[in-house]
Amino acid sequence: MKKITLLFAFIFSIVSIGQTVEPELEIVGNLVKASYYYDNGAIQQEGFFKDGKLEGKWTSYTAEGTIRTVANYKDGIKSGKWIVDTKEVVYNNNEVVSVASYKNALAKN
Repeated sequence: MKKITLLFAFIFSIVSIGQTVEPELEIVGNLVKASYYYDNGAIQQEGFFKDGKLEGKWTSYTAEGTIRTVANYKDGIKSGKWIVDTKEVVYNNNEVVSVASYKNALAKN
């Protein structure tokens, strides 16, 4: 199962837009932690895979290192609170439950 998860993470990294720096993959318990980087070496996004699916908190950053998005997944499905720039979106089973706008939604959390 770990090989399948690592294979999925590798394939995901190949199709990431603008991604040329090799991702770092690390087994953490029953999860695979994936870290993707910009060409300048700054972290682009990081999060976990479980059984080949996105799992838990995923964070993406600008090339300057500022958090851009905080997302949550459960079994590969959008779940819970997502923060994208000035919006807070709440998902339940991949369906939008609510959307709120804030001057700086990322600072709110």
